[in-house]
Amino acid sequence: MAKKKGRLEFVKMKQSGDKVAWVTAYDFPTASFAEQAGMDMILVGDSLGMVVLGYEGTIPVTMDDCIRHCQAVRRGAPNTFCVGDMPFLSYQISDEDAVRNAGRFMKEADMDAVKLEGGRRVISRIKALADAGILVMGHIGLTPQSSGQLGGFKAQGRDPESARELIRDALAIQEAGAYSILLEAIPPELTEYIAKKLEIPVYSIGAGAPCDGQLLICGDMLGLFEAFTPKFVKKYANLAEEEIRAFKEYVEDVKTGKFPTDDHVYHILPGKEEEFAAMLKEFE
Repeated sequence: MAKKKGRLEFVKMKQSGDKVAWVTAYDFPTASFAEQAGMDMILVGDSLGMVVLGYEGTIPVTMDDCIRHCQAVRRGAPNTFCVGDMPFLSYQISDEDAVRNAGRFMKEADMDAVKLEGGRRVISRIKALADAGILVMGHIGLTPQSSGQLGGFKAQGRDPESARELIRDALAIQEAGAYSILLEAIPPELTEYIAKKLEIPVYSIGAGAPCDGQLLICGDMLGLFEAFTPKFVKKYANLAEEEIRAFKEYVEDVKTGKFPTDDHVYHILPGKEEEFAAMLKEFE
C-alpha cells in the first residue's frame, strides 16, 4: 500500500510537473476503490447533497451530513489524503465558527484538510484556519454554494474584468495561508496563468488542463448521476445503465422463480432431518 501523501508531497508534485488525480467519494466502498486505484487525494464534497441525498443543490447539506460521510470515506481510504468540504453556513458567519467546524472534520472524521468556497470575502476565515494549524484549500470560479449570486451554474472569468477579480482572489487566498486552491469552470487560459503565478498547488474541476491536477465528481465520471452532466466531465463508465440492467434482471428472476436456486440457500444440517420434522409436528 502506497504511503499517504501530505502537503509537502503535493508541493513537490507541482514543482516536478507530476499531476494530481483526485475524485469525490461519499461512502466506504467508493473510497476503498479510489484508494486501490491509486488516487492521490479524495474530496468528500458537499456535492453529496445532489449525488447522494437527492437535493437540488448543496445548500441543504449540514455539518452532520458531511462528518458522517467523511467518517465513512476515511474508513474506506485510510492511506489517502482526504479533504472535507465545509458546507453552507459552516464558515460564513464568523472566524470562530469556521475554526470550530473545521476542527470537527479533523477530530471526528480524521480529515487531512478542509475546503471552503470564496475569494477575498473569506480571507479572514482562511487565515483563522491556517493560524489554527488546519490545512485549508480555497475554491474560486464557479462556487456552487453561491451559484445564485453568480447567475446559476455557469462558467466564470470569461471576460477580462471577472478574470482580473479571480486572479486577485487567488493571490489573496495564497497570502492568507491556504495550502492549495481549486478552480472551477473557468477558462484554461486563466487557469494556466494562475497556476504559474501561485506557488501553492492549483487544481481544476472544469477549468482545463494547464494546472497541477484534476478533480471530478465520482457520480459524473462513473455515469451514476443522471440528472445533469457538466460539459467538462469525461464519463469513464456508465454504471447507472448497468445497475438498472441488474435490477431488472433481479426483478425478472424473482417473479419467474429463477432466484433463489438451491445454490443460494442454507439447508438443515445433515442427519437432522428427522429431528426437524418431529419438531415441526409440535406446532400442528
